[in-house]
This record gives sequence, structure tokens and C-alpha cells, in this order.
Amino acid sequence: MNIKQLDDITLGDVHMYDYPDFCDAYVESATFNGVELTGKQLDKLNDLDDTKSYVNENAYEWIGE
Repeated sequence: MNIKQLDDITLGDVHMYDYPDFCDAYVESATFNGVELTGKQLDKLNDLDDTKSYVNENAYEWIGE
């Protein structure tokens, strides 16, 4: 599974005090072909370098949500 294949991505633990690294942020939920990912799938997804890059690049827009 690849972050680019997912929809409805929600990030968690996005805080301004963690800027600019957002090392605490992660993908909290997402769907693949309309099906919500399980906790195990999210754990594996969040371990991937592509996912970490995605979270870092998109976390700033999640501040305050």
C-alpha cells in the first residue's frame, strides 16, 4: 500500500509546537477503494518513508483542525 493510493486521509497529533518537523504527526485514518484502513494497516503505513514525507509536507495545513 502506498500513501498515493489512499483517499480521505486524516492526520493526527499535528501541533504548532512541533513545527517544522511535525515528528509527532501521523496518518490517523484513511481509505483505500472506499474501505477504512485497519489499525494494523495504519501502523504499517505510518512506518513508511513516503508516508512520513507526506505527513511532514501536509501537516501545516492541519494545524487548528
